[in-house]
Amino acid sequence: MICNLCPRRCNAVRAEHAGQGFCKMGTLPVVARIAPHYGEEPCISGSRGSGTVFFSGCTMRCKYCQNYEISAQNKGTELTPRQLADGYKMLEEAGVHNINLVTADHFAPAVVQSLELYRPKVPVVYNCSGYTSPKILNMLDGLVDIYLPDFKYSRDSLAESLSDAPGYVDTVSAAIQEMIFQVGLPQLDEDGIMQKGVIVRHLILPAHTRNSIEVIDIVRRLYGNQVLFSLMCQYVPWGEVRRDPKLGRVITKREYDKVKRELMLSGLEGFTQDLSSATAEYIPDWDL
Repeated sequence: MICNLCPRRCNAVRAEHAGQGFCKMGTLPVVARIAPHYGEEPCISGSRGSGTVFFSGCTMRCKYCQNYEISAQNKGTELTPRQLADGYKMLEEAGVHNINLVTADHFAPAVVQSLELYRPKVPVVYNCSGYTSPKILNMLDGLVDIYLPDFKYSRDSLAESLSDAPGYVDTVSAAIQEMIFQVGLPQLDEDGIMQKGVIVRHLILPAHTRNSIEVIDIVRRLYGNQVLFSLMCQYVPWGEVRRDPKLGRVITKREYDKVKRELMLSGLEGFTQDLSSATAEYIPDWDL
């Protein structure tokens, strides 16, 4: 295929097993892990876990990525859409609350095919960077129940510097608006497990509290309580970024309290993490 899936519009050649685009991936999905996961928001993980499928490769290059082994080094196993569908069935049989597709933008056609082969009986969660094109979202319309996009940056200059993502703010803003249009307002069942809706996630970066506060304000202005907001403090310096003068540490309690106070004042509903989440212990083993 000639690929223009993501906002980069590489116009690159991608065959089944290899590709020349920004993501460097072929068209067949490469998967690093299929397993119940208990580290999501309470309304996603619940008591039985979220049925996560972690895809390898990425359409962003965040300097601080904690999943570097799979996002940049592409560690994983190639699967067909039929094998993906079988993975959904296996997770359902394990009793998970949902099927959670993590970082799947660059494999969207194959993901769509897998969901057409088998439509899970539990909600389908699309867990993504937010840097997602209208083309991908149009393909997913009617197949996804819950969107979990990131909103990482309030300014394009920071997005380009840390994630090599030009036009970031407008792209993510429009993507989240389309997600809300597709799945509607947040809906939880009687047990507090999410069935429909959008959760916007934001990870606080060390020495970047201004960015976090501005993201909160953007989300408040654009979407209000049409979404839930998840404020994350689990940042751990990884790889080369450990030597970065700003990003080479976890966030401080003072930084977290400053941002959390702004979230409380904003009126947005959602979730916050405990500072103890900033540990590498929460990074899964990439063993499929």
